[in-house]
Amino acid sequence: MTTASDLIQSSSEMKNKSASVSSSLLPAFGTVVDDGDLHLKRNVIAPYDRRYRWWQTFLVGLVIYSAWASILELTFDKAANGVLLFIDLVVDFFFAIDIILTFFVAYFDTSNFILVDDHLKIAFRYVTRFWLFMDVASTIPFPLINKILIDEWHTGQVFSLLNLLRLWRLYRVGELFKRLEKDIRFSYFWTRLLKLICVTLFAVHSAGCFYYWLAARHKPSEHTWIGRLIGDFKQKGFWHGYICSIYWSIVTLTSVGYGEFYSMNEGEKIFNSIYMLFNMGLIAYIIGNITNLVVQSVVKTFAMRDSINEVMRYASKNQLPEGMREQMLAHMQLKFNTAELQQEEVLKDLPKAIRSSIAQHLFWKTAEKTYLFQGVSDDFLSQLVSEMKAEYFPPRIEIILQNEIPTDFYILVSGAVDVVTYKNGTEQFLSNLESADMAGEIGVIFNIPQPFTVRTKRLSQVIRISNHQFKQMVQSESTDGKIIIANFMEYLRGLEKDMLQELPFLTELLADQNVQPTAQNEEKQNRETMDSTDGNPTGTSNTSDPSLSAGTIRVIIYGYHPSKKTISGDRLGKLIYLPNSIADLFNLAEKKLGKRGSTILMADGSEVEDLSALRENDHLFIV
Repeated sequence: MTTASDLIQSSSEMKNKSASVSSSLLPAFGTVVDDGDLHLKRNVIAPYDRRYRWWQTFLVGLVIYSAWASILELTFDKAANGVLLFIDLVVDFFFAIDIILTFFVAYFDTSNFILVDDHLKIAFRYVTRFWLFMDVASTIPFPLINKILIDEWHTGQVFSLLNLLRLWRLYRVGELFKRLEKDIRFSYFWTRLLKLICVTLFAVHSAGCFYYWLAARHKPSEHTWIGRLIGDFKQKGFWHGYICSIYWSIVTLTSVGYGEFYSMNEGEKIFNSIYMLFNMGLIAYIIGNITNLVVQSVVKTFAMRDSINEVMRYASKNQLPEGMREQMLAHMQLKFNTAELQQEEVLKDLPKAIRSSIAQHLFWKTAEKTYLFQGVSDDFLSQLVSEMKAEYFPPRIEIILQNEIPTDFYILVSGAVDVVTYKNGTEQFLSNLESADMAGEIGVIFNIPQPFTVRTKRLSQVIRISNHQFKQMVQSESTDGKIIIANFMEYLRGLEKDMLQELPFLTELLADQNVQPTAQNEEKQNRETMDSTDGNPTGTSNTSDPSLSAGTIRVIIYGYHPSKKTISGDRLGKLIYLPNSIADLFNLAEKKLGKRGSTILMADGSEVEDLSALRENDHLFIV
């Protein structure tokens, strides 16, 4: 028995597995993803190993620091001293470790989609590509080399520019966001929004620092954007210059332009022009992404409003009555309110085995409580439940209309419905149905137009069962079919008089059903007596006797030759249960049709000689 804790644990494991599958590294078919089942060579790391993923995430944090510090150290000479130098060395040490680890990380060969774990192939791939050169170049501590060789921090601009090679590591941030966008454990909206914020902050930081760098190296300093207002800006503190730069960058990015800082020389004018052109593309990118995120959050609302407007236009154009318009509007609103609960939309892309398991979890207990399926086998109920569909109906909506073709019948899960009929244009209430009750099964089993109208009293959830699929399953499971017929006949015997009056053929059918079992029981007792006399002391009967199952087969009999044309009224047959012998069939036909026949023909003119060859709903012509 599955407990609640097992379900919670299973759900957690499934979520973790889904998160691993949503990563950017997807193994090919036949490649095992579970870490415990990997068969890699010794000292080889799987690219989707959880510990390696955490290592990569840790490096992303160091990349963000490197991107911020490398540009800052280029612009402000004072920032390259002291604490930042020590932190840079520590960061470079971790990336040096990552370079060594990369020689032991397996990779997917895109030509055949196989996980390669050969050490020589891994090393050859890493060495012959551009990655190793850039990883090594971005890890070399150029500020330290500059300090050792020149012994002055404010000179050696070549080494400071080489320090910008650390920006190569930013590709790791892009890969992280790709994984997060596919990871179901994180909100796509907030992940995408965080990415846009990071791009914007990096653009503001980079532009502000480069603009200050231009001013710091221009002579005279008074002819610069910041020297015009602050003559001794180089002697000011580091944070004073950085704040002024970020302020100018944000004002320019947002196209506000208060006028405190503006270009004073050709170099600044060129950079300012390039930055404003870049801002146009950046703002368009940000607005487009945010618009897309917002639209995605309300696209269902737009679809609902459009659908409702179309329904109302249709009702108005065709001059439908007000009550019908209200029903259409209520149904459309309920459809969108329960869209997340409609399993057709959720499960249509899942394998059939998963859909069947979910259907059994949702519908099994309800189907088991219904009178029609009491006592049937678990196999039959499992097949039936797998084909069930859930639907919701708002109050005062007709689920079944009187005299419509019986294509489906329903099991009420929650809510309540009324069963009504119409006589001479007047509505007559018959009964009320609640949870675990059924509606429409009479029309389906008898294959007649639905005798009643079924209307919801309040919001109701029902399970729909297809007529065609139900009959196919009943025909393939004869034992369960007999149980269902017995349950159905027992239900008919308990119907109220008002409902029986709407089905006049039921009175005659139930009377025949009451007589027939008595005759069968007498015959069975006679056979048991004969068996015991012939040396069968147990008194058991022969279960292979076809007469034992004949009484559960329904056929339709007619009193004319199948090729004879009669008026429409004479073509109506009589629905009966097949008796045990041909002689009993002739007697029953004489009683029902008013004349005795001597030959039994099928619809194609073939003569019936053995009743065991007949099937459910066969048409017999007694002539």
